[in-house]
Amino acid sequence: MTINIDEKKLKAGLLGLVLALIEIIRDALRLQAVRRVEGGSLTEEEVERLGNAFMELDKAIEQIKQEQGISEAVANVREGLDDLVDDALRTLVAPGVTEATLKAVNDEQDRQPEPDLCGSNAAVGG
Repeated sequence: MTINIDEKKLKAGLLGLVLALIEIIRDALRLQAVRRVEGGSLTEEEVERLGNAFMELDKAIEQIKQEQGISEAVANVREGLDDLVDDALRTLVAPGVTEATLKAVNDEQDRQPEPDLCGSNAAVGG
């Protein structure tokens, strides 16, 4: 008995799973950062650097998803895991973070501008 495996779909599915896990880890780190900001344990400079690091990570993730054509695969994995992961993150990583703060963080993520994936801001050689 042979099993026919579509290598392209397998690679896309695996990469989708990996990026979904990276996004989940990013979300956990973001919640931890919010907790630290709310607790006043970060300087203004640290808050700024942290925000910039998250924006760069978001851009990199989106660029990989677009380049590899796996946005849908990542969304499908996240759809199945989001509620479970959100509950776990709230309980384990950020127990002191309020629902209002979580909503504000999620709303801020939704308002982030789309990353420049075409390189239009890159220097043009002459």
